[in-house]
Amino acid sequence: MPNTIKTGENYSLTKDLNEKARLLAVSGDPARLRLLCFLFQNEQACVSDIAKELKMNIALTSHHLQVLKESGLLSSKREGNNICYSLSKKQFLKDLKNLICHRKE
Repeated sequence: MPNTIKTGENYSLTKDLNEKARLLAVSGDPARLRLLCFLFQNEQACVSDIAKELKMNIALTSHHLQVLKESGLLSSKREGNNICYSLSKKQFLKDLKNLICHRKE
């Protein structure tokens, strides 16, 4: 049977599609994927704890967390001298978690 091409579909760039592309670009960095998986598992953590657990430089960890926060994927709060991050409540994050954080045994 020959392949048939569906016509009449709307393949235009919508606001939603552009937003998904932006979030994929931001979250696509391997270090950021590691940070997101860590936060999926721990819900909230401070920069120094994340850096220590993932064996990353604190400055680099902080930079990547800030980029994720600026994109709307994370929120932060200050606790004394520490800045702690948690995941925002975006459907994109739920979908991303299913894609990247399930380990194959």
